[in-house]
Amino acid sequence: MKHTSRPNSPGRRPEKPALEVQTTTLWDYPSQHYGEEMQGDKEYVGATPSYVIWNLLQRYTNSGDTVVDPMCGSGTTLDVCRDTGRVGRGFDLAPTRPDIERADARHIPLKSSSVDFVFVDPPYSTHVRYSGDDRCIGELDAAEPGYYESLDKVFGEMARILKPGGHAAVYVSDSWRKGKPFCAIGFELFMRMRSRLESVDIVCVTRHNRKLKRGNWHRAAVDGNFFLRGFNYLMIFRKPAAANPERKGSAPPASGKSGTQRRRR
Repeated sequence: MKHTSRPNSPGRRPEKPALEVQTTTLWDYPSQHYGEEMQGDKEYVGATPSYVIWNLLQRYTNSGDTVVDPMCGSGTTLDVCRDTGRVGRGFDLAPTRPDIERADARHIPLKSSSVDFVFVDPPYSTHVRYSGDDRCIGELDAAEPGYYESLDKVFGEMARILKPGGHAAVYVSDSWRKGKPFCAIGFELFMRMRSRLESVDIVCVTRHNRKLKRGNWHRAAVDGNFFLRGFNYLMIFRKPAAANPERKGSAPPASGKSGTQRRRR
């Protein structure tokens, strides 16, 4: 990966900011991808910002660690793993590319206590149509209990496959639709994850959705007295270690280079 700084010239898009390990609980990176290449697919609706995954791997994994994404989408997690020297395993009910394995996140085909980190970016209710598969959690409405019951099964699998001392992260947003109740998805999922793993922290990730800048969307939000979704929760958890839970490593690098030490919290 290269993260060079070049002066902008007329007609050229502004350079993406250099990658650096975030040190506050407010993450703001105004691009879906980092560096000169693309991670995942920019056309995939609801793709995870790759800098979010990059930051998590710098903090909580080592080079060579196994990282799992049970709802892999367009493969962003796998691409970040390749960039940083991690071993990525991606699963999805509707794989979008050959290196994503077909599996239901409620039944992850891996051994217990076998992976170092799990990242999941689940559907936020029915705002986006994914596979059309009846088994897809994206077909479940967050206003109904079935949505949370299904994700609770996913969380159970995440906790099962994590090694003691390993970390997991959930990236999600709340849900509001006109004429429907507000769904505090973040709070609901946090409580379910905390019943299985130790909570480490919660980060607020600013959303740079181009639709949010449209004048008609702002007028509609004012006239209808509702709020547009401006942030995502990034909830970080840890599986208790059987012994020596505090394994300290050196600080991760403050550049685009992959880290080789992880910090335990």
